[in-house]
Amino acid sequence: MNTDPKTIASLVEIITREVLTSLMQRQTSADQNEDGCKFSCAEGICVQTCFDKVGQVIHAGAERLSNGLGGVPHDLKIASMIDHTLLKPEATQEQIAQLCFEAKRFGFASVCVNPTWIELCSKLLQGSNVKVCTVIGFPLGANTPEVKAYETAQAIQLGAQEVDMVINIGALKSRDLQRVARDIRGVVKTAHEKGVLVKVIIETALLTDEEKVIACLISKEVGADFVKTSTGFSGGGATVHDVALMRRVVGPQLGVKASGGVRTYEDAEQMIKAGANRIGASASVKIISGAQPANSSDKTPEPALQKSY
Repeated sequence: MNTDPKTIASLVEIITREVLTSLMQRQTSADQNEDGCKFSCAEGICVQTCFDKVGQVIHAGAERLSNGLGGVPHDLKIASMIDHTLLKPEATQEQIAQLCFEAKRFGFASVCVNPTWIELCSKLLQGSNVKVCTVIGFPLGANTPEVKAYETAQAIQLGAQEVDMVINIGALKSRDLQRVARDIRGVVKTAHEKGVLVKVIIETALLTDEEKVIACLISKEVGADFVKTSTGFSGGGATVHDVALMRRVVGPQLGVKASGGVRTYEDAEQMIKAGANRIGASASVKIISGAQPANSSDKTPEPALQKSY
């Protein structure tokens, strides 16, 4: 047998994880009877989320252990991985139209806009492969789960094909994980009934690494499609560290979207290498051309290519 210390440590981590998983699954069976529970671990933290027979979240909790997870392969086809974004409150109809024109021209994955612009974007992008993405509970995430679910339903009715929702950050930091899970699940259930993809914005700038892991695990357990770093409205954006952490936690099953502060080709490439398979940016044209963003002293910025969110 190989007695290398790294090999032994790896085996101990695997055994510890399997034992803890088995014990918690047994406890789940005893406590929940016929109710369904999901359980997953990453980065030293385990999260268990249980649902009753009608799919409501009835319990969510986290425990720690020691383990490590690997990365996934990367795809460097950058244009098709970008959500071309304009979420400024002062955005005009002309700027939104420019955003859609650029998205069609360069083949971006989607345009990401505030809900008020969904109908316009749907009309302008009709017949193209560019999707319409919108934001839910944006930017604070402090709406009730019911409001977020309703907002999602209305956005889909207007033509949204993807939704990026902000979690209840205060509930996460208060360790009210049941509320966090119910919040995300309401949006996921509403969206998935219509075949719409859900990205969960965890707002990494406001979280500890432990909180980031818990948010990602809950998102994974309740059926989200992506986890996303940031809104861009809380003083921080995507970092290589956070993207790599999120990818390790969700594994290959979920997407990871790096958003906020991605302004150059080099920025985007670093995020993709760290594990992102979607990029949120408003400097999308500059990214794919490899150009640097306009200098802050430039008096003639392109209106649809302003600060990245």
